[in-house]
Amino acid sequence: MKLWFSGVFTLLFCSMIAAQTAPFQLCLEPVNVPGLGGLQSYAFGQHNGKWLIFGGRLDGLHRRQPFATFDIAGHNNQILVVDPVAGQKWSAPLSSLPAALQEQLSSTNMEFEQEGETLYLIGGYGYSNSAGDHITYNRLIAVQVPEVIDAVINGTAFQSYFRSLADPQFAVTGGHLLKIYDTYQLVGGQKFVGRYNPMGPAHGPGFVQEYTSQVRRFRINDDGVNLSVTHLPAFTDVNQLHRRDYNVVPQILPNGQQGITAFSGVFQTTVDLPYLNCVNIDSSGYTPNNAFSQHYNHYHCATMPLYSEATNQMHTVFFGGIAQFYDSSGVMVQDNNVPFVRTIARVTRTADGSMAEYKLPVEMPALLGASSEFIPLETVPAYANEVIRLDALAADTTLVGYIYGGIASSEANIFWINTGTESAASSQIFRVYVVKNGISAVDELNPQSIGQLHMQIFPNPNNGVFGVKFQMPKVVRAWLSISDMNGKLIDREELKGLHPGENIVTRTLPRIAVGSSYLVTFETETEKATVKTMVQE
Repeated sequence: MKLWFSGVFTLLFCSMIAAQTAPFQLCLEPVNVPGLGGLQSYAFGQHNGKWLIFGGRLDGLHRRQPFATFDIAGHNNQILVVDPVAGQKWSAPLSSLPAALQEQLSSTNMEFEQEGETLYLIGGYGYSNSAGDHITYNRLIAVQVPEVIDAVINGTAFQSYFRSLADPQFAVTGGHLLKIYDTYQLVGGQKFVGRYNPMGPAHGPGFVQEYTSQVRRFRINDDGVNLSVTHLPAFTDVNQLHRRDYNVVPQILPNGQQGITAFSGVFQTTVDLPYLNCVNIDSSGYTPNNAFSQHYNHYHCATMPLYSEATNQMHTVFFGGIAQFYDSSGVMVQDNNVPFVRTIARVTRTADGSMAEYKLPVEMPALLGASSEFIPLETVPAYANEVIRLDALAADTTLVGYIYGGIASSEANIFWINTGTESAASSQIFRVYVVKNGISAVDELNPQSIGQLHMQIFPNPNNGVFGVKFQMPKVVRAWLSISDMNGKLIDREELKGLHPGENIVTRTLPRIAVGSSYLVTFETETEKATVKTMVQE
């Protein structure tokens, strides 16, 4: 059965929200590969329609208790080959490889990029028997993809098809590895040593967490036998590049050049909230885009980039995952527990460089998408950086790739109740089709994505006492109001003492009702933003 993202779909939206005729529509079609298990946060390469998969987790969302989180049982210590067309899968253990490679290739959240027939893998986090602790690995591993696929299928030796080198600059997990022309870009991420503990590094067994806050740039020198790296000056920004576990997607920039956009990510340096802005990266540097706010897909999920030369528009599609915000009957709901969501959204960059976020008319069929990957069809028309050539899709409906795996959650918020049974690694595969000439569909603009306020509430949920964080490009008159869900005004005041840049004000909800929700509106003379907040004990 195909899940069509089109047709008549009615939602109630507030008067601020505008609509846009969709530049394309999407269709998902479930695929069944017998015996294929679930996997999330993995790395992949491909050749002749077959996927080569390393690492990732066999379980769902990591548990919060240090003794249980990222345990050895959840490591994927197999090499997996999948043929989604024939509906077949093969696997082989990593045990014949040297210990250093076995451990790293069993890790989660490696960074990876395929160049020709070689897959390069960097970093990753997991338990190391050699170190006697959870570590972030520091090797660059080069894999000859066709040869390893054939060896796994035929049950023959594959050790000679792996090469590696160690480098402390590659001890990174939760970042992304992409290329801009001949230069590799290791964007964001962190070095994490020890067991995860949500209470912080000074509690329990403790841990070390170091964000790179960088784009680490280098060239790989590889003649098929000899492997070395030439490092280039990094881009460093402890505020804007302090990001991990997010989406970094190849782009075609308005000037026609290749680039990269780092979308959202966690955590802001001043407060434990996701970033809402993005950072655009090109060959010469990086530029934060503070005129854009992304609300719908914050953590790593399957992403699909498409570019239209005819309109000079860059589209990036995000499939489900985890987010701080979601839409509820036209109201932007902020939940700082960052729930699993079903939202499918696209971010479009126009010819003048402006960006906006649109919610698609239909959602993922369940709470899916987090830590999944979009695997593009090798034959789909694309630029060298794997951005799909939208104008070159001549057919009415074109298969452009697949989504595999990720986390399937039973509920939106499970972190604080997670016993390991509330979520699982998904084994689901979806074919992804782009439809260009079907029934007209309307995508709904998120008006806050093009605003300058970047409003967030924390904590949310709260006990009636909360902070409101927002940006002021310049000082103008501003008001903060609170209403119940029926629109009845509870409180309104003009804010004083504001300054250009980031502002945080603290407020207490009067006459609160535990278990109720309220609308908090921040308004200036030219713009306003409304966010739903929830009150709990």
